[in-house]
Amino acid sequence: MSRIALAIGEPARARMLYCLLDGHARTSTELAAVANVGASTASVHLSRLKAAHLVKVYVQGKHRYYSLEGQSVARALEGLSVLAGGVREKFVPNTPNRLRLARTCYDHMAGTVGVLLHNRFKALGWLSALPRDDAYELTPSGAKALNGLGIDLAEIRALRRRFAFACLDWSERQPHLGGALGAALLKTALNRKWVIQDLDSRALAVTSLGRREMRGRFGLSLEA
Repeated sequence: MSRIALAIGEPARARMLYCLLDGHARTSTELAAVANVGASTASVHLSRLKAAHLVKVYVQGKHRYYSLEGQSVARALEGLSVLAGGVREKFVPNTPNRLRLARTCYDHMAGTVGVLLHNRFKALGWLSALPRDDAYELTPSGAKALNGLGIDLAEIRALRRRFAFACLDWSERQPHLGGALGAALLKTALNRKWVIQDLDSRALAVTSLGRREMRGRFGLSLEA
């Protein structure tokens, strides 16, 4: 307990942790600014927090994003907030709206819509978390639902790539669905005209049909 308290109690590290309490991941550069320390000092603090199992790291290409290790850490910080009477600022993305709503991330869907679909699939009990690398497996109800969309699960399982995993979203800083399953979902959405690919960017336009289908099939309401 004292080891954890020492890790949390340093002011710069405390500012980093409470910045992450909104559930959004951030880079070491962003956390250095929040903590008002230099890049090298921030790296030392983040290593200490990681060693104490208070934060974890997502690697996305050349970038490393830090988030809280889990709900137990969040609950502990929330409890300390009650005692301290502190408040925290809300994460405000600065991504252009046309990219933030929906876009491609390699070959799967990202942005607000991608994150909402990921969260909805979990809420519906369609995804089961595996104890490694943020990977997912489909539950029987999830497999039935996606088969109903015409997604050939046997075919995508045969591909030499990860089946499904939580891919950290650039603008939302929360996971969307990556892997072969995420790619198949985007392909289906494009084929069914739920979304339309922008000709000169990664942006995806959600059609009125797509909004109706997502509401009817997944219970997901998207503002027009």
